[in-house]
This record gives sequence, structure tokens and C-alpha cells, in this order.
Amino acid sequence: MSFPTFGPAALGALRVGFGGRVLADGDPDYDEARAIFNSMITRRPAVIAQCGSADDIRAALVFADNNGLEVAVRGGGHSVAGACLTDGGLTIDLRRMNAVAVDPDARTATVAGGATWGHVDQACQPHGLATTGGRVSTTGVAGLTLGGGSGWLERAFGLACDNLLSAELVLADRRIVRAAEDENPELFWALHGGGGNFGVATELTFRLHPLPAFTAALMIWPPADGPELARAYRDFMESAPDEVGGALVYLTGPPEEFVPESLQGKLACAILVTYTGPETEAREVIEPLLDNHPAGRMIAELPYALLQSMLDDPPGYRNYWSAEYLTGLPDEAIDAFCAHAEGIIVPSPTQQLVFPWGGAVAREADDSPLATRESPWVVHPLTMWEDPADDDRAIAWTRAVCADVKPYATGATYLNFTGEEGEDRIVSGYGRENYDRLAAVKSHYDPENVFHLNHAIRPLTASR
Repeated sequence: MSFPTFGPAALGALRVGFGGRVLADGDPDYDEARAIFNSMITRRPAVIAQCGSADDIRAALVFADNNGLEVAVRGGGHSVAGACLTDGGLTIDLRRMNAVAVDPDARTATVAGGATWGHVDQACQPHGLATTGGRVSTTGVAGLTLGGGSGWLERAFGLACDNLLSAELVLADRRIVRAAEDENPELFWALHGGGGNFGVATELTFRLHPLPAFTAALMIWPPADGPELARAYRDFMESAPDEVGGALVYLTGPPEEFVPESLQGKLACAILVTYTGPETEAREVIEPLLDNHPAGRMIAELPYALLQSMLDDPPGYRNYWSAEYLTGLPDEAIDAFCAHAEGIIVPSPTQQLVFPWGGAVAREADDSPLATRESPWVVHPLTMWEDPADDDRAIAWTRAVCADVKPYATGATYLNFTGEEGEDRIVSGYGRENYDRLAAVKSHYDPENVFHLNHAIRPLTASR
């Protein structure tokens, strides 16, 4: 932990002309401002700069440079490793910058750097438009997109980064640059999965897609049925159209009317199907899954923005996540995956998921630095619990799920689903060739490695 070397006068000078708000440790709202999604992370920045404009960001960067402060950048605060906080450093908090402007004729949305996917989804819904966002409404747009951007619409519309048309960044040297296919194209390529390594994203413009109807189906069974259901789900997805998204998941049965009382608050196995179309079509598509006689089911056509907010993870839990791309889902991989379900802490919001990829995720792979996007499946233990006494148990369970599917894995992973797992893991997320190319981009735009907290890519001559 580093400690601030500046005094009240320097902090007062930063506040002069600052359009947002500057908080220091000890200010009345400081603890609320530093609270993030993962309650395991309790870092205390010396300064939280709640920026309202690019000029505020530039002023915060000058202050950090003059006072030797490490810099973190906060959007939605969903980084499982807490990359948006730095002990004794400066956090650039973008949450005041959350405007969304939708152009329904051009089918684009221009989004400020501190917006969440809830802001985007709500702005697009009245126009019958959408783009791939996260799987909950509270995730930050910039962090998710710059790390790739997996979400329920990905098989139909690609990852969030695939729909990125342009981005504006404030660089470490305080210059403002725009990246698009025709402007700083190498930086634009790097922003399709390279994370927050290159600057502070102040504005992102996305391609939108017509989504006049959206359907969700949640089917639930006792956990003992899991291996059989996983095989049925695998076979179903082999011929499913790109309009189908979703996951097979072990979870704590929710207290909903359609869930049998015997599964509420208990371990259950569920299949969630999302469908970019009307309920009548969705019911026809999922008929093979319904033939497995779920103990409970909910099928409804509903606004996409509503589904996103219905699935919001509760804040305040302790979190540890990881993920593996799989080359396939043979019976042996299914058995290895399902064998860990009984280790889930129940009740808790923990989810042990396997997502189908393919569709547009695979078709757009050549335009992204993310490795092995052609992988058909992603295993993702998303572990959340309350009691610190369960820390070792929860982390060990998460790692064991991934370890036991590694014989069927590509070696790469989706880094937004992981915390701090070491530099080798970061390299594997891109592959060596793409990582080296990203390092060259980093060397050009952030040679001093100012932005190094979120799955860091080292510049070719790193000073830290």
C-alpha cells in the first residue's frame, strides 16, 4: 500500500474548477463511494475523483502524476478482482458520466464511459433496438465491452466489442483520441478485448439491432437430473439457431411460484433459454428440452431490458470467479462438470454455468484479440457467498471446477470472467501472437504503464 504525499492545499487545488466531486479518505461519502460489487475487496484510495467530463479526467491524471499515485478506473465496479480500486492511489470514478443517446434511424447508441448496461437497455427498449450487453443491468458498459463483452444476445449479435463502432479515450498523457476502423485502427482492434489497458474510455458508440420481440424460458429440475439434462442440452444446442442463447446452470432454487417448494432454497439444475423472437416461435424451438419434463418452468415474452434487470446479482457478497473455454462437451466433460454441483454453498447466489458459444461469436473471431473464440462452450463457476469463514472453501471449489474440465479446454479463457490468475493466464486469454501485438499498442499509447490494474498488458519496455 502506498500513502499520499500531498497535503490539503494540493487536494484543494484539484477541487477548484473540477466539474464533478473529489473525495478523500475521511470525507462523509467516502466509504459509500469506494464500495464495489465484490465485498472481499476493501481497498482505500487516497482520492476518489468522481469525474463529470473528460476535462475532470485529465485533471485527475495530472494530480496522480504530480503526486506519484497509482491510477484505477471505475465504471460499474463489477471487476471481480477489484481493479477499480487502489490502496493509497487515485480512483477515476466515471459513474457521473452515464448519458446514452440513441439514433433509431442510424441504429446506433452513443454511451458515456460511466454508464451501465441498464442505462443502455432502457434507452434502446422504446425503439425496439438492442445490442449485446452483460447478463445483468448493473455491469459497466466500458469495462465489459473493452474486455470482450459476453451476454445473452451474443450468438445472434456477437459480443459487445463486435458491435463497437468507435471509442473516445483520454490517454495517460492527457491527450484525447478517437479510435474507429478509419481512425487509429490498431488501437481500435486492441479495444475489442484488450481491456482498460490503453486509456480512460469516455464515449463508446455501438451498432444496434432490431429486437421487436424477446423470449426467456427457465426450466428447473432436481440436481440429480443434471448429467442427463446436460447431455440433452448439448444435443439441443448442436442444431439450435443463432437466435437461441442461454446456459445450463446449477443454482439455489429461487422462491418463485413456478419453482416446486422442494427446490426453493435448495440445490437445483436449470436451463435458461433466451430467444430473439416471439414466444410462439420460442416454444417450438425449445420443445426438445420440454420433453425432459421439468419440475418447474417459466416461459414468457418480455422486454429484453426487463430480463436484464431481473437477473441482477445482489451486491455485498464475497466473489470469486473463473472460466474455461472447451473444445467440446463430451460425456466425460459433462460428468466432470456436474460432479462439483454438490460443493456449491447453498443457499447462495453462486451459479455453476456452462454457456454455449458459436453463432456470431465465432463468425466475428478474426476481428478481436481474444483467443479461441471458436470454442463451442464456456464453463464459468461464478461463486458468491456471505461468510468470510467460507472463503477458502469457495475459492477451492471454483478452482476445482475449472481444473477438472481442463482436459477438454483450449487453454484460453474469457478474462472478464476471471480475477487475478497471473500473467500466463492473461497471455493465454489472447494467445501469444495477439498478446505481443497488444503489447505494441500499449507501448504506443501508454508506454509508462499507467493503466495496469485490469488484466495488465505490459508495454514492451515496462517501467512497472
